[in-house]
Amino acid sequence: MERVLLDQVIMTDYGQFDLLWAGYGFDGIVERFFDGQVNGLVGASNPDGVYINLARRSGGSDVRIALRDEPPGMNSDSSWEDIVEVSFTLPEGHHIRWTSWGDENSGELRHVPSGSYRLRVSAKGRDEGHDGEFSEEVIDHYLLEMWPATPEPDAILLSCSQNAEYWHETWGSRR
Repeated sequence: MERVLLDQVIMTDYGQFDLLWAGYGFDGIVERFFDGQVNGLVGASNPDGVYINLARRSGGSDVRIALRDEPPGMNSDSSWEDIVEVSFTLPEGHHIRWTSWGDENSGELRHVPSGSYRLRVSAKGRDEGHDGEFSEEVIDHYLLEMWPATPEPDAILLSCSQNAEYWHETWGSRR
């Protein structure tokens, strides 16, 4: 079963999108979020939250977040260009909230029980989002799927965009 927790265009700046349960979001200290990881798109080494690096500098990006009972399958006919997975643990008594840079936009992801999760972030349009970073139109799309799972190291499942390769080399490769 899948429950959609968020499905909207998120206005952000600096491509910042955070899932938080304590503290503050991405503060520019890359090591705090990407230490020990191979990917450079989704930082999950901070115990207070997960940072998702969107391709656009400014503007609106299409973001859908779903809570699943089981892992999603890999669809070979998918239009997703970049896919990474990370693990995180939501501590007892905490709730997830999402926020863009500087709390420009924010909200809560209700009904996510505490526990360990795997998070798959799929993206398409990262190159177009980077090239058209100030476009008035929505040109990059993200699907965040989370499900209960034992923690595992992060993984790059698919990397087709130049933008993702740049971030994997720049912020990833820390393992």
